[in-house]
Amino acid sequence: MRNLIEIQEQLLPDLMDTLKRRYTILHQIKLAGMVGRRTLASSLSMTERVLRAETDFLKAQGLIEIETLGMRISEAGEHLLEQLEPVMKDLFGLADLEEKIREAYELRKVVIVPGDSESSDDVKRELGRAGARALLCVVRSGDIVAVTGGSTLAEVAEQMAPPTAGPLTGAWFVPARGGLGESVEIQANTIASKMAKKVGAEYRLLHVPDLLSDDAYQSLVQDHHIQEIVDVIRQSCVIIHGIGDAMEMAHRRKLDEKSIRDLQKEGAIAESFGYYFSEEGTVVHRMLTLGLRLEDIMRTETIIGIAGGRSKAEAIHAVLKFGHEDILVIDEAAALELEKRFDAASAQQDR
Repeated sequence: MRNLIEIQEQLLPDLMDTLKRRYTILHQIKLAGMVGRRTLASSLSMTERVLRAETDFLKAQGLIEIETLGMRISEAGEHLLEQLEPVMKDLFGLADLEEKIREAYELRKVVIVPGDSESSDDVKRELGRAGARALLCVVRSGDIVAVTGGSTLAEVAEQMAPPTAGPLTGAWFVPARGGLGESVEIQANTIASKMAKKVGAEYRLLHVPDLLSDDAYQSLVQDHHIQEIVDVIRQSCVIIHGIGDAMEMAHRRKLDEKSIRDLQKEGAIAESFGYYFSEEGTVVHRMLTLGLRLEDIMRTETIIGIAGGRSKAEAIHAVLKFGHEDILVIDEAAALELEKRFDAASAQQDR
């Protein structure tokens, strides 16, 4: 397939440009759900005249439907996009980038979605959809799946769909840790329960704060009901988690200024699972909290990390250097920054 694409790019470059343009238009309509021509033209940096010609063609092919309120993708269009996805990853260079990152960090699989989720809600939805697909590819009936909180994981839950093979009876979804006291929608408890309901699985909840004092920790760890759910969480065979910037997460946890300064001195640049990581992937600080411990994470069968945005690249790198990720789902903006990082390191070594 790749050889054929390379031949076509050499002999029929105009054809490949048209394919890329029409795929991008179709993909954007799918992400938007329902969109007007003017809005779509603006988001694609395309004139309305050019866009009208393309959408008229797509409508004639039965790939989109044009209504009074705007355009929506048809069932045939959805099917075509699914068929084209691996081909387009080659055309846009994302397949090569996935393999480059996979090899650099010794991962099992890397999935890259086009765009920058920090600047586009549509890309964030696509990132969530890719994360949901990655998760459903590895979860089986009887598995325990631990889920962290955050807006990206909330989007994964939103994009989850019932498995084609039927409900995941016997599987359990659980929060990886306690709650941060933020919006209910992005709490691990909410996300775990939503995922479970969508795939026909069971769920358990952990009603404790993520950050605990020594006294609170000692008290809760003695509670029979709390210990029972914590034991279940620590038996997880699949973990899906977000990746955060260390300082951002420290402020979200409302750490005092001294603790934040200590994290900076320790070189913390990333946070995940309640652990703070340095650029080298070393754990430099851990929160006193119930839920997954480092030893639980290290023996888990499959760990899926998901994050997006150019600003997250440094944090993603640090967590990947920790060395226990299996599957990575990121957007193009973060992937390109990672590529720059290890290309620069490679050039430095060659000097």
